[in-house]
Amino acid sequence: MLAVAFVRSPHAHARFSAIDSVAARALPGVVAVVTAGDLRGLAGSLAPRMVGGGFTPTAWPPLADGVVRFAGEAVAAVVAATAYVAADARELVQVAYEPLAVLATADAALAAERVLFRRGWRHGDVDAVFAAAPIVLRERFTHGRLAAAPMEPRGVLADWDGEALTVWASTQIPSILRSALATALGLQETRIRVVAPDVGGAFGLKTHVFPEDLVMAALARSLGRPVKWIEERREQLTSASHAREQRMDVELAADAEGVVHGLRARVLSDAGAYHIFPLTGALEPLGTASILPGPYRVPAYEYEAIAVATNKPPLGAYRGVGMTMGAFTMERMMDLLAERVGLDPAEVRRRNFIPRDGYPFTSASGMIYDSGDYPTALEHALALAGYDELRRAQQAARAAGRLMGIGIAAYTEYTGMGSEVFRRRGMEDVRGVEGATVTIDPDGSVRCALSFPSQGQGHATTIAQLVADRLGVELERVRLVPSDTSVAPTGSGTFGSRGAVAIGGTAAVAADRLRARLQAIAGHCLEAAPADITLEAGRAFVRGFSDRAVTISELARRAYSPPLDGLPAEVGPGLSATVHFDPPAPTFSGAIHVVAVEVERATGRVRVLRYVVVEDCGPVVNPTIVEGQVHGAVAQGIGEALLESIVYDAEGQLLTATLMDYALPRAEDVVAFEIGHLQTPSPLTPDGRKGMGEGGTIGAPAAIANAVADAVRPLGLPVRGLPIRLKDLGAGTV
Repeated sequence: MLAVAFVRSPHAHARFSAIDSVAARALPGVVAVVTAGDLRGLAGSLAPRMVGGGFTPTAWPPLADGVVRFAGEAVAAVVAATAYVAADARELVQVAYEPLAVLATADAALAAERVLFRRGWRHGDVDAVFAAAPIVLRERFTHGRLAAAPMEPRGVLADWDGEALTVWASTQIPSILRSALATALGLQETRIRVVAPDVGGAFGLKTHVFPEDLVMAALARSLGRPVKWIEERREQLTSASHAREQRMDVELAADAEGVVHGLRARVLSDAGAYHIFPLTGALEPLGTASILPGPYRVPAYEYEAIAVATNKPPLGAYRGVGMTMGAFTMERMMDLLAERVGLDPAEVRRRNFIPRDGYPFTSASGMIYDSGDYPTALEHALALAGYDELRRAQQAARAAGRLMGIGIAAYTEYTGMGSEVFRRRGMEDVRGVEGATVTIDPDGSVRCALSFPSQGQGHATTIAQLVADRLGVELERVRLVPSDTSVAPTGSGTFGSRGAVAIGGTAAVAADRLRARLQAIAGHCLEAAPADITLEAGRAFVRGFSDRAVTISELARRAYSPPLDGLPAEVGPGLSATVHFDPPAPTFSGAIHVVAVEVERATGRVRVLRYVVVEDCGPVVNPTIVEGQVHGAVAQGIGEALLESIVYDAEGQLLTATLMDYALPRAEDVVAFEIGHLQTPSPLTPDGRKGMGEGGTIGAPAAIANAVADAVRPLGLPVRGLPIRLKDLGAGTV
């Protein structure tokens, strides 16, 4: 096996015509130095598709071919005996660059008409609503760039055996990666196998196919040897996809009682140099604009969503993509409205929430919310937080000269999306369908192979729990095999809080089918009707007669080695079921966040004092896993609100290229959480389940922003951007 290191551009925008690799090739252990010219005819570019108008395509080449468009873009790949030799050799590669003008901001790109995506929407008589409204609020909000920063960076190992390609990858989308590789390499998908072993975190970053994936596959095929690349942290911060960078100009029309009547929004997203594959650069601005009305009744709404191309890495998915900015903006506006009309922030939300009997509800952006109960969730959260007591504590703190604030945030998130959602958006490269194969082996043990891998969400536990319950076997008898396209059905992947919905429609249904077959075989053995057979604790017995029993293992043995009297006529040999599932429509989860903070006058540091979440993801399969997802997402949301920021200078140079500069939340930044559950089932999915993996990251920045704004209101400091910066508590803006 050989190791690969990438030579990356130090310039944000430059032309180059020659790459001198003589010194690198002379280094002992170096096998090859590969450039774009070497890959012509071997690997094509990544060019995601989107239909529906307003989309300008891009093609991201495996290696830059004559022009680099962001600092960190790969221009060559060094292949060597070890990773250390490859890293040394890349420093010897000389590239003659001719720097070009840099577009480092969205405004500069917009002025240069570098628009990658533009789409508008209008619902209701917006102009009339604003003309008649006694209150009109106008604000501009911004969100800086973020990095997903999973504990495990990207990694690819590719092997070509002369006939077929096997790729082991740290990925959320094994089936989509296989399709992209097939297209780029000109191979049939049946000649490509993608394996996603245990993945150490992803958060959306690994929902994408990157040029490095194509390069590694092409190298393995051309060299005839396995090749391996493990991303360095600096590469992850410099060259992988980023997230969030947006600006929103928003107007809100309301009456004197604090009831919202209309919204206008213009979302401008810095999408970087290329569309990301397969989601495109439209996902962030379109998601923000679509979710902006949140869980509120908004009769009239108009938006324009724009993505522009700058000389930075592409913008891609990150936990809560699009929705975090939407919630931050809407929740800040709700607090500003409360201040304008002299109401408590909780009361303004009560007056605007969708009523509990109002579902299904079509939002002002055209989304159909399937379920929810925000009035109940709000009261539960306020009671759990001791809201009235917190307000009294705030008054005492202010009297003592301390800056204490309380923030509320409500949000709704689309989860469990299927093909209809992606086709409606115009996305052609995301299937939307998932699949699972559940097999009972001859010894009675159970294997589950899924099209969607896990990155720490607890899929193995959840699936084992659901399958074991349905088949009546012990939990430890169920095993989730690594995601492998050679044994698992074709699907889409793990993203967009689709796991619970996908599991319920695939693995659970497959287990139900096997349960029926086990009952039929047991009924044949025990001379009873299949409907009278109970499966429990590894045994099948006649209901009410537990001594008339046979083990599940014996039934499995019979299925693979039929006895002389055969199997029931309706049951064939073997015990395996494959189910594909296309979620019928998005399910909508949501939550209420209540947080109390204190801002230190001397430093501007924000300290979280108390944090309460009441979430609604429908019926909870495993409370421990659900709460763990909330904990992790809120921790990331705290980092997003207060710490994390990818910063570039005017020349497109990254200033936060290490974890000494890119500040992730530490243990001391995260307080204990109090979590309440509300279970409003979806009418659309098996067992009423909804997704929930991203919600904490959506709600936390908005809640913290409102709390900080509440804390510094006596100083006249507005909070209009994320991450929040309190550089001077005496004057200026935040």
